[in-house]
Amino acid sequence: MASVYEIVTDKILAELASGKIPWDMPFTVQTPRSLVSGKPYRGINTLLLGMAGFSSPYWLTYKQATDRGGNVKKGQHGTLIVFWKWNENPTRKADSETDSEESETNSGRAPLLRYYTVFNVEQCEKIEAPAAGAPVPSIESADAIIAGYKNAPTIQTGSQASYLITTDVVTMPAPSAFKQSDEYYSVFFHELTHSTRHSSRLNRGTGTPNRFGSEEYSKEELVAEMGAAMLLGTCGIQSTIRRNAGYIQNWIQVLKNDTRMVVLAAAQAQKAADWILGPARAAEESELDATAENVPYCGE
Repeated sequence: MASVYEIVTDKILAELASGKIPWDMPFTVQTPRSLVSGKPYRGINTLLLGMAGFSSPYWLTYKQATDRGGNVKKGQHGTLIVFWKWNENPTRKADSETDSEESETNSGRAPLLRYYTVFNVEQCEKIEAPAAGAPVPSIESADAIIAGYKNAPTIQTGSQASYLITTDVVTMPAPSAFKQSDEYYSVFFHELTHSTRHSSRLNRGTGTPNRFGSEEYSKEELVAEMGAAMLLGTCGIQSTIRRNAGYIQNWIQVLKNDTRMVVLAAAQAQKAADWILGPARAAEESELDATAENVPYCGE
């Protein structure tokens, strides 16, 4: 039986194989959210629900639909989303199919990935939902995110975009070096997401530069790609950066080699975006998401 990680990764791989980048999310509607609680889904669930292609951002379970006096239309198929469930058995070792890679702990608490199915309100009958308004792109919001980053790294102007963890410095070319403003903010948010690795922030990884081409490098790059997309989404900005076939094929191979990477990277990207946005923005979260406290960083 396939693990939850494999099921999710297969969905992401299918999207990549069709030439689409799941984390370059089209923000034509609001962030996917629960119709019942009104709270947004987070982490990998944002991608899974966004890939479904519905114009309404509102989702609910089959039971929630019937409890509200409605029903799911005949022939409709639900969408898988995931959540973390904590195992409390102190003597139990990690199960390679369901547990995170550092499941065995002295405390005996291990995060287990589980899933369930939800339906978009467009797949239902007799269910009322708020109108879905498209986000208004806001450069001012993007600038405010950068200015509001507490305990931020030093930001300097240079010829190439980078983050150097040993000096805690983000280097960015001037906005005029980019063809469009969305490219500038996409790259800027990418580097700021990298900066959350630092020991004074989320302490993600070893605190030293990742060797180019290594597994750790790929994991961190995926976190930065997703983190940047999440931050762009809060501003209603859609990235127009062109991705070539080599980029897509690289991620197909990387994700095939590590079926856990995309789920755990999305969880870490959400934490990074929350950190940059600050406590007030990070407080808005779903009770059923894929961002658990103390979930190991991609097996490190």
